[in-house]
Amino acid sequence: MRSFLVRSVESALRRGGASYGRRLFSSDAAPERKVAILGAAGGIGQPLALLMKLNPLVSSLSLYDIAGTPGVAADVSHINTRAQVAGYACEDQLGTALEGSDVVIIPAGVPRKPGMTRDDLFKINAGIVKSLCTAIAKYCPNAVVNMISNPVNSTVPIASEVFKKAGTYDEKKLFGVTTLDVVRAKTFYAGKAKVPVADVNVPVVGGHAGITILPLFSQATPVSNDLSHEDIKALTKRTQDGGTEVVEAKAGKGSATLSMAYAGAIFADACLKGLNGAPDIVECSFVQSSVTELPFFASKVKLGKNGVEEVFGLGSLSDYEKEGLENLKPELKASIEKGIKFAQEN
Repeated sequence: MRSFLVRSVESALRRGGASYGRRLFSSDAAPERKVAILGAAGGIGQPLALLMKLNPLVSSLSLYDIAGTPGVAADVSHINTRAQVAGYACEDQLGTALEGSDVVIIPAGVPRKPGMTRDDLFKINAGIVKSLCTAIAKYCPNAVVNMISNPVNSTVPIASEVFKKAGTYDEKKLFGVTTLDVVRAKTFYAGKAKVPVADVNVPVVGGHAGITILPLFSQATPVSNDLSHEDIKALTKRTQDGGTEVVEAKAGKGSATLSMAYAGAIFADACLKGLNGAPDIVECSFVQSSVTELPFFASKVKLGKNGVEEVFGLGSLSDYEKEGLENLKPELKASIEKGIKFAQEN
């Protein structure tokens, strides 16, 4: 009999986008898929490795970090699920870790600490991301890349420039993972509107830091007529500051690692379903976009066999959301340009 935990995780993965009518493929019907996690021994990487080991769409799970990965790999490899696990440490093993990957998830880098903004992380994480993406371009240039490393508003543009320089860039296969913003918006909306969270859907657009995160509560389902304008403002602010809320609650001992791992697993699962040909797979993600005048923007994206199949527009916005959209653009533009400049100059 399959364990309660595995059934629970599968149920959560289905729920992650239930309103889009997604279905979980059985492992019997699923093709061979290799997933690599870069930064697998870290605070996000370890729980993400566990969740991907539980995903029946994964046949091979490759775990890489600069240290500690063999132990993580040994630990999760004992779980009685489909994926075969291998752990790799040190840069000389990075190529082997990446070869043949269908999906590469990157949570590598340093976490936020109290008083740090995502921009403060840039100096450290930008170099890490550039190095890892250089290896991806060499060893698995056709892989779908899920960028978790912050600041996503800058690391996704860095990755794009690295891939362009290597001649491997495919804008359909590079994603900034903003799913945690959606997860938070759903949770906070359900609590305030007093509706079952499993039924809730809330698009979140823009970027993945502070005011660049714009939840579209006017498009939330199920519709609630009980929320005031002040309620919507408070929900928006809490969604934007969700990362800070966790950093402060952990009092200097960590950032949003568990919820981020869950969100990362939800998005990776959607990518795998898309690659396997499941219909109507739609998630919000930070991608190359013409939805606004900015070169990258998060909005609803349809996923398919080649990555992005369609980038959806923003739909009808409330006046408050229109104001938020205009307010976020300068900061998001600056973050994108900062990433592009770093990649071009280093």
